[in-house]
Amino acid sequence: MTTTVLFSTFAPFPTLSLSVSPETRFDELYPLLCTRYSDLPASEDLRISSHAGSVPTPDTLISEIHGQDATLITLKLIPRLRGGKGGFGSQLRAAGGRMSSQKTSNNDSCRDLSGRRLSTIKTAKRLADYMGNEDERKKAQAEAKKAKLETLEKKIAAASGDTEAVAGKKHRFDDTEYLEESREIVDNVKSAVSAGLMKKKKKMKTNHVSKSPESSTPPKDAITEKVLKLPAAPIAMPTAVTVGVASA
Repeated sequence: MTTTVLFSTFAPFPTLSLSVSPETRFDELYPLLCTRYSDLPASEDLRISSHAGSVPTPDTLISEIHGQDATLITLKLIPRLRGGKGGFGSQLRAAGGRMSSQKTSNNDSCRDLSGRRLSTIKTAKRLADYMGNEDERKKAQAEAKKAKLETLEKKIAAASGDTEAVAGKKHRFDDTEYLEESREIVDNVKSAVSAGLMKKKKKMKTNHVSKSPESSTPPKDAITEKVLKLPAAPIAMPTAVTVGVASA
């Protein structure tokens, strides 16, 4: 009684078959297979295993693989894989960590139950907070500007050698002559501007009156005076009367 063993291989080799005795040991299969198929490489490059992937021990009999009554056994002929340095599992874990860290929490494009986008709601909240903190922001800007000016004054005082200004003491301006002159200059400017405005208003008023229709027509008295001043034209007598006087 013989047992047929089928070997499923890889390209370019087809499925191989071998008839052996049930008492054949597992480690004797590959030499018998190489005897029948001379194109197969050495045993160091290939190995025989079951379809489940397990490799029986070398002293295992063929009849013990699928039972005593089995007349057909199927095995796999697979190439041996050269071992590497390892670390593939750690690479997978690192890649998984990177993928989990790239999970986004940006849901601004989603909508709420009223149909508004979440990005619009967040923008409105930020704008309300910005408008509510406007006074505090202006106060902080004024304080920062004041601190900057004080620092600049201290630097200028330090460069000029003024120890009191460097210490931060305040000075009172008591130059009365300068104050009086400044007030006079301001008053003169105001009066000059007011006078100029009044003059401009009067000029505009006179121009408006001269351009009105009533002023364009001269009065009757002026017309009569012009007519009286015209030179008198000589009066021509009739010819008949002149001839009669001469003959007489």
